[in-house]
Parts: sequence; C-alpha cells; structure tokens
Amino acid sequence: MTQALYEKAMTAAQFIRSQWTFPIKAAVVLGSGLGAFAEQLDDRREMAYRHIPHFPVSTAEGHAGRLVLGWCQRIPVAVMQGRFHYYEGYTLEEVTFPIRVFGLLGIKTLILTNAAGGINRQFEPGSLMLIADHLNLMGANPLRGWNDARFGPRFPDMTMVYSKAYRDLAKREAAAMGLKLEEGVYVAVSGPSYETPAEIRMLRTLGADAVGMSTVPEAIVARHMGMDVLGLSLIANMAAGVLERPLDHREVLEMGERMSGVITAFLRRLVPRLVEPSLGESSG
Repeated sequence: MTQALYEKAMTAAQFIRSQWTFPIKAAVVLGSGLGAFAEQLDDRREMAYRHIPHFPVSTAEGHAGRLVLGWCQRIPVAVMQGRFHYYEGYTLEEVTFPIRVFGLLGIKTLILTNAAGGINRQFEPGSLMLIADHLNLMGANPLRGWNDARFGPRFPDMTMVYSKAYRDLAKREAAAMGLKLEEGVYVAVSGPSYETPAEIRMLRTLGADAVGMSTVPEAIVARHMGMDVLGLSLIANMAAGVLERPLDHREVLEMGERMSGVITAFLRRLVPRLVEPSLGESSG
C-alpha cells in the first residue's frame, strides 16, 4: 500500500460528493453480465470511471465501467457497473481503490456480486450462492506493504468477512420471494485462464464451492476499513471437469443476462433491508 493512496482516495471521494450531495448508505459491485440492477435506480446519476480522479478503467467484457448513483427504494446507493481485475494487469491496490473511496464516503454496507464457476456438484448453472467464507489463492493480498492506519489496522481480523446477520437477512428475503439460495465458500484465483480439471479437484478438496477471479480482494479491503460485507455469486457455469465440455466466457455473460431480472428484484428488495432492517416488507 502506497502512502499516497489515502490522498488519492480522498480526492476521488470529494469528487463524487461534488456530483451527489446525498449521504450514500450502501455500495454494490456488479459482476460480469450483472449490470442491470443499476438501471433500475431512481433519479440516477452516471459517471464513467475515466471521469473519476484516479479510478482505473474496466477492460473486461461484460463490465460497463460506470459508477451509478441513485435511489433504491428510499436508500441512496452507489453501484459499480463493472469492476477491476488482477488479471487485467492492475495491482490489487488499484483493483480495490473504489472500496477505499467508498469507505472514505462513510459507506458501511457493501454488496459484492460476481459470476462464478460451480465446483460443488449439487449446484446448477443459474444458482445463486451466498458467500459464507472465502479462500484467497490469488497469490497476493491487497494489504501488502506499508499500512496507513487511517484506513485500518495492520493486522485486520478476517474471522467473519461476510456478515452472518446480512446472510441471515438475505435468506429470509429470498424465502419470501420463493428464491432458492445456496451457501458456500468462494475461492479467488488470479486468472485469466480458466482452471484445469485437476485444479478444480484440488479446490474441491480444499473446501471450495465456487471459483472466480474477483471479490476476495475487495472483501479484504472492506473489512480492513470496518465495512460490513454481503457476497453473492451467480453460478454461471460449472467449473472445468464437472461437465465434459470446454468453458466459454460467453456462457457467463448469457447466464448473467438470463438471471438479471431475478437478481435485480432480489437486490431491490434486499439492499434497503440491509441498511434499515425496520423497512421490512415495505421495501418489496
């Protein structure tokens, strides 16, 4: 972590505040093909990443590269339509820069979504999985280097990265919608090549239920800054070797498009409850 990071993140936060005066209560990061939720915000304001000071630019297909500010029911939120990945050549400091900015904006609730490969044989493409815990096998940690105590402690606890209270609430809201939620462990790898069948067998042995190339660095940084995190994976396809056919990123985007309505409805119901649990059924 560089000593200039705090100043850069503060500059970006001040720019966002200049464009949107309402206190943002929650942030949502939308994964590959999952950008539709942002289109449903009321009175939204869109900003291309390239216009926000020090923000990287998305290069991955299925990531629009916009920050959308608006209202989800009665809650002001910030939504990232697309994220940054280690495999794009960015450092993990750059990958997690928006999370730093969200923390400096005073945001305490973070929802991380992704499209993942299913390792658990009981899962099916199109399943939604709450992330209960993760394995960081990216070979790096976003907190490596000099620690700026203004962000958080040198050795942050990772016992409960993904809030149990948030997961319990998500399960209740999903049940009220008649939506089935799986729950499991997400493993992050560096990519961009998909895993081999042998690697998937190894990951299954380690206890992973789904695999992807994102989310974990963001979750680590969020916890470093004291944010509460909910993680949600769309099982876009089954990982290598689970089914006897090759993998294709088009499947990921197509599944995201197919499930966009369900995920958008779920997030519109869930996000206000995470921020203000007393909203209850009125947020539906």
